[in-house]
Amino acid sequence: MKRSASAVWNGGIKDGDGRISSESGALSSLRYGFTSRFENEPGTNPEELIAAAHASCFAMALSGQLGEAGMRAESLVVKATVRLDKLATGWSVTEIQLDVTAKIPDADAEKFTTAAQTAKSNCPISRLLSAAARISMDARLA
Repeated sequence: MKRSASAVWNGGIKDGDGRISSESGALSSLRYGFTSRFENEPGTNPEELIAAAHASCFAMALSGQLGEAGMRAESLVVKATVRLDKLATGWSVTEIQLDVTAKIPDADAEKFTTAAQTAKSNCPISRLLSAAARISMDARLA
């Protein structure tokens, strides 16, 4: 299985402008650039897109793990926060924090914690990102 996205960039790093689109069309000419990355201007940035990918992948993986543990979530709210730091070698993603709130009727807290840890370790995006960044998690039942 392959998935793709494309990016177009015009201009210099600070005054330039980019557009990103995804194969599915969910992203269509979405603006990104220096100001949306470092100055809170409207638009997206690579770190926000990584956070979205990680949060959605983890939520699906946790749902699967909960099913294997005999539980079904009414809702899973996952926030992924990507930390971008300037190191001696340049800008790097150094940490991703996953914050999870799960609403699960009659949940077994121990099984939930195990399922969350397993999902954190095994979702494809976690496996990809763990080579470059520390991934931490706070998982709680609502």
